[in-house]
Amino acid sequence: MQRRRFLQLGALGLAAAGMGVTALAEDNAFRPRQEEAGKIPGLQLYTLRSLMKKNVAGTLAAVAEIGYREVEFSDYFGLKPTEVRRMLDAEGISAPAVHVPLQILETQLEQALEAAHRIGHRYLVLPWLEERQRGTENFKRLAERCNEWGEKCRAAGLRFAYHNHDFEFSADGGFVPYDWLLENTDPDLVSFEMDLFWIAKANREPEGYFKKYPGRFPLWHLKDMDANGNMVDVGAGVIDFKKIILGADMAGFEFGFVEHDQPDDPLRTASTGLAAVRSWERG
Repeated sequence: MQRRRFLQLGALGLAAAGMGVTALAEDNAFRPRQEEAGKIPGLQLYTLRSLMKKNVAGTLAAVAEIGYREVEFSDYFGLKPTEVRRMLDAEGISAPAVHVPLQILETQLEQALEAAHRIGHRYLVLPWLEERQRGTENFKRLAERCNEWGEKCRAAGLRFAYHNHDFEFSADGGFVPYDWLLENTDPDLVSFEMDLFWIAKANREPEGYFKKYPGRFPLWHLKDMDANGNMVDVGAGVIDFKKIILGADMAGFEFGFVEHDQPDDPLRTASTGLAAVRSWERG
């Protein structure tokens, strides 16, 4: 039942055009998704960035041809939000989430919120911190900023989330950045996108976090790791996804995105990842 729920979470957009963020929020207040409308995972388009740079519309068409119906953006490649939305609609794809760099959150949040509504995102996700942006004091300040961004996202009818790598789990004198962020951000304002490769790389188990912080992990990156710690296509590694999926309800799971940071053949990686996730329901 829980595996099936994981695979049955389908598409839901927040279509908006020609309206300000405040007006949009009045009709579009964020609600955790509860319906089960499909059986297809999403794709993080960072996997296909080499192709997206050349031809966004063509790449989205290929993604739809493979069988995906949801994607997560990492870049708009210079396109206007209305252009992105038109391309998505043409292929019958929705984009529940987008990665938004720290600099954009700090300097252009209103524009990011407006774009999110026009394209149909539900989540704005902070994806990465440069090394100079890390460290104990920086993470302590970041928790405060996440709450602030979360409040602004909620006011706009959206949701804010933080995406992990492995460096957030490195202890410094007992200080674990990931734990600090979870403990010092408001659950009503800040969610987390759990990257299943990077948490495995850090030798941590997702299930422990699901149990300790239930409902805080609505977004997952579905990424695999081989026995030597290398990133591989989903289904080709050793991560026990079926075990992790048993905690989907506790995690508050809503959207899962297949991803590979450095694929040799991006479209093949996308295709094999989709096939692997679909096979879990039969397993």
